[in-house]
Amino acid sequence: MATKPKFTAQQQQIALIGKALSHPARVYILEKLNNLKTCCTSGEMICDIPIARSTLSQHLKELKYSGLIQGDIEPPKIKYCINRKNWEVAKLLLNEFLK
Repeated sequence: MATKPKFTAQQQQIALIGKALSHPARVYILEKLNNLKTCCTSGEMICDIPIARSTLSQHLKELKYSGLIQGDIEPPKIKYCINRKNWEVAKLLLNEFLK
């Protein structure tokens, strides 16, 4: 019996990025952070996004897991910003995938 091929690392990475982009709140967060060109706290984000603080926390966790954002701990707060290196990789991967 033939062995099934495995998904490539690139396919898995594209899927991870796709999952991160699969909710409008996450797209909003990424747009906000990218447009700010700086970091901000969840407290600063919660003021203008129509979700609960706990839901925002879960979305931030998913975005961090994908590598698209990073959180810098500055007690007692965490400042979130775009992970520029991974952001560029994501753009290249998606551009190649969507050709």
